[in-house]
Amino acid sequence: MTVIADPDTGAHEPATDLVEPRSLTDADEIGSWAAEIRRLARERDAVVLAHNYQRPEIQDVADHTGDSLALSRIAAASDASTIVFCGVHFMAETAKILAPEKTVLIPDERAGCSLADSISADELRAWKAEHPGAVVVSYVNTTAAVKAETDVCCTSSNAVEVVASIDPDREVLFLPDQFLGAHVRRVTGRENLHVWAGECHVHAGINGAALTAKAQADPDADLFVHPECGCATSALYLAGTGAVPAEQVHILSTGGMLDAAKNTTKASVLVATEVGMLHQLRRANPLVDFRAVNDRASCGYMKMITPGALLRALREGRDEVVVDPATAAAARASVQRMIAIGQPGGGE
Repeated sequence: MTVIADPDTGAHEPATDLVEPRSLTDADEIGSWAAEIRRLARERDAVVLAHNYQRPEIQDVADHTGDSLALSRIAAASDASTIVFCGVHFMAETAKILAPEKTVLIPDERAGCSLADSISADELRAWKAEHPGAVVVSYVNTTAAVKAETDVCCTSSNAVEVVASIDPDREVLFLPDQFLGAHVRRVTGRENLHVWAGECHVHAGINGAALTAKAQADPDADLFVHPECGCATSALYLAGTGAVPAEQVHILSTGGMLDAAKNTTKASVLVATEVGMLHQLRRANPLVDFRAVNDRASCGYMKMITPGALLRALREGRDEVVVDPATAAAARASVQRMIAIGQPGGGE
C-alpha cells in the first residue's frame, strides 16, 4: 500500500487515509501523493486545474496550469464530468458559469479573494443607480453575483480593448481594481471612466519603492509588472524618465508574462506579481534568473489549497461550487460579450 509522510508530524499513514498534509518536500512523498491524485482523478472522471499562483506541487500535478479565465475555458471544453479547480472561489465559480452541466469542486471553499470581496452586488447596484446609463465593465476577478450585474467583463490583457470598444460618450463604471482601472484610464485617456477603489491586497503591497530599488540594483533586468500592482505607475514613470529603458518595462497579465518569459533574451527579469508565478516562469525558461520584486507577495488564500485539501476533494467530492442558474446565466452573458469583442488572452 502506498504511504505518505505527514510533513508536520513525520508519521506515515496509508494514502487513502491521508487528510491534511500542508506541504510535501521529499521527492518520494511528492511522487506517491501525485500518483494517488492522478489515480483518484481517473476514478472520478476529473480534470485538475491549477492557477499560476498555486503551490509548486499543486501546479505540477495539475492537468492544466494557467490564469483563471483560460482554465475556465479549458473546463468548459473538457470531456471530464468533474472539474477540480485549485484556485480561489471566484475562479471556481467562473468555471461553473461556463460549464454549468459539470460538477465543480474547489479543494477548500474558504479560499476567498480580497479583490473579489472589495465590491458586492448590492454595492454595484447602488453605484449603477448613481450613474444611470453607464456601461459596467467588470474584471473577471469578481464574484458570480457581480458578473451578473455587469454589462461586459474584461481581463487584464484586454481591459483597454474592451473599454475602447464602448461609445466614447457613454460613462463607464470600471471595477473592482483601482490599479488596473488607472492603467486603462491612462492608456485610453478616457475622462468618463469611473474606477471602483478596490484592490488585491497582495498586488497592492508590491510598491514603487521596492521596484525602484530592485531595478537600480540590476539595471539590465527586464521588468514584468502586473497591472494590479501598486507599482505599475512607478514602472511607467521609470521608463518615462529614462531611469529604466522603456523597452525593458512590460505591463503584463500572468499569461502575458509566460509568453514573454519564453522569448526573453535577458539574463534576469524582475517580476511584480504573486510569487507563485515564478514557478511557471522558471519552467518556461530555466536559463533566466526570474526574481520577485517583493518576496513576501504571497496570497494566503491561494496557498490554502494544500496537497491534503486536493486529496480530500478528490476522495470525498468536496467542496462543490454551486451557482444559482439565473445568476449564472446573467454572468455568462457578460463573459460572452467580452469574448465577442476580442479573444481575452491571459485572464488576469
